[in-house]
Amino acid sequence: MYLDPTKKAEIFTQYGKSTTDTGSAESQIALFTFRIKHLTEHLKANHKDFRTARSLTKLVGKRRALLDYLYDRDINRYRAIIKALGLRR
Repeated sequence: MYLDPTKKAEIFTQYGKSTTDTGSAESQIALFTFRIKHLTEHLKANHKDFRTARSLTKLVGKRRALLDYLYDRDINRYRAIIKALGLRR
């Protein structure tokens, strides 16, 4: 499995407030970004995997919604997570 509990804890520690901070917008966005990168690499090799393509589209939408939420609520947190993950280039 590509996403084991230790990797999740590492993501939550790096982008959240602690290893148990799984609900903050920053930690969820970081987790979605990790999953999106993994699915993108999978689709490069398996371009006919339409279920994965749909899952990827749904994940991108969820991440976009969380980013919009952060943009509306706290622009500084939004800018920090965008810079940390390198989403806007």
